[in-house]
Amino acid sequence: MAIPVETFFLARNHQGTLQAQVQEMIAQGVLSGRFQPGEKLPSTRKLAAHLGVSRITVSLAFTELVASEYLTSKGRSGYYISENAPIPPTYNPAPKSEDAVDWQRAIAHRFSGGPLITRPTDWAEYRYPFIYGQADPRLFDHASWRLCALQALGQRDFRPLTTDYYDQDDPQLTEFIARNTLARRGITAHPDDVLITLGAQNALWLAVTVLLSRRRTAAFEDPCYPALRDVLLQARCNLQPIRVDHQGLPPDAIPDDVDVIVTTPSHQSPTGTTMPMPRRKDLLDRAREIDAVVIEDDYEFEVSFPQTPSPALKSLDQDGRVVYVGSFSKSLFPGLRLGYLVGSKPFLREARALRALVLRHPPGHIQRTAAYFLSLGHFDAQIRRMARKLHDRRDKMRGAIHDHGLDYAGPATASGSAFWMRAAPHIDTEKVARSLRADSVLIEPGHAFFGTSDAGPRNFYRLGFSSIAQDRTHDGIGHVAKALKLA
Repeated sequence: MAIPVETFFLARNHQGTLQAQVQEMIAQGVLSGRFQPGEKLPSTRKLAAHLGVSRITVSLAFTELVASEYLTSKGRSGYYISENAPIPPTYNPAPKSEDAVDWQRAIAHRFSGGPLITRPTDWAEYRYPFIYGQADPRLFDHASWRLCALQALGQRDFRPLTTDYYDQDDPQLTEFIARNTLARRGITAHPDDVLITLGAQNALWLAVTVLLSRRRTAAFEDPCYPALRDVLLQARCNLQPIRVDHQGLPPDAIPDDVDVIVTTPSHQSPTGTTMPMPRRKDLLDRAREIDAVVIEDDYEFEVSFPQTPSPALKSLDQDGRVVYVGSFSKSLFPGLRLGYLVGSKPFLREARALRALVLRHPPGHIQRTAAYFLSLGHFDAQIRRMARKLHDRRDKMRGAIHDHGLDYAGPATASGSAFWMRAAPHIDTEKVARSLRADSVLIEPGHAFFGTSDAGPRNFYRLGFSSIAQDRTHDGIGHVAKALKLA
């Protein structure tokens, strides 16, 4: 007898194609033991009519299942569950035992507990998500990315897809970054000077781990990117937070005993301030004076609208003391987790060895897909489209902030994709943020950005505009203004 056609149904929330869903329901039936070897499936015509899909969709799914030995075809008789189909796994978990380890004593290093920027996992379902660093799928060229991914899966690229690069990277990707991306930032580099990382976070960790120790001191911006402060804490080095002003990190505030300076000159995180050219030169002079290495996190330089982005600090470096961190995660999508380090050869040799020790290298398929997306011009088209949209959203946000009388903490003219804001001194924006969720509004409280976050000010907050629809901005800012008045 054939397996009843009523056994099969389509899930409404399935993310894949109809063909993939048909394949999945049959494969799951085999793996769960519901379908046994030798059982006959409904005909393609009957199953297609039952599911409300085309017959060719079912036929293609059956063909794929035959190729992977889940099904076998018996001439005019039809399709059957194959005798060679994967055997359903048998798993009888043992009763959970009591944990007898004293983990308070056993754990030698702790990495949890620091202040984090948290948001609900379902943030995209909120009507007014004023959050930073998330991609708007309406702005991304998914079709071109998909074609590049398929090209990277082709026979010609089989070796880059499957090769273990050891401590090396995809040569097409490093070549493009060196010859194009870095050249636009005024940086002269050879492909060997580029190390691919799992995003800027991984790049910062590699640089900090190589350059700092218990006996060394790191100067960093205050407020700053919270995860950077956590990376510095794990390095067990001496910390020297430097309060930023309206031009970013002030060089004359850096003490003489500093070994490493970490800065975000293109867009200070989180204030959005762009460091002017004279201060960039002063910062390099100060680093040279005290013989310090500079780590430059050049995030979001691509969306420096309306003005042309300033040259990178690395492009002004005459003695090789700047380590440059770049990333495609913000300009493409955060889940990509693809960044890069650029620096002098002695530094890169150690960073490359450390990366190989921890993760070998980022996946070859991701690297080759990104290389195609960049070299075929899709990335530049993406950046132009995104910059135009973010420019419009920024103007809309500025108008709403003005109409509702909110106060900036950073520059109102800042580029990038967020504004740094200040509430009245008595207001705790963490509490305000919690109350706003009831109105489907998300904002980011600011206390986590400060170097001494436990004792730092609690009346700052950040408003991102990369993920919110432009026509919802004014109403959303109205909710924020109302909540601040009631706080």
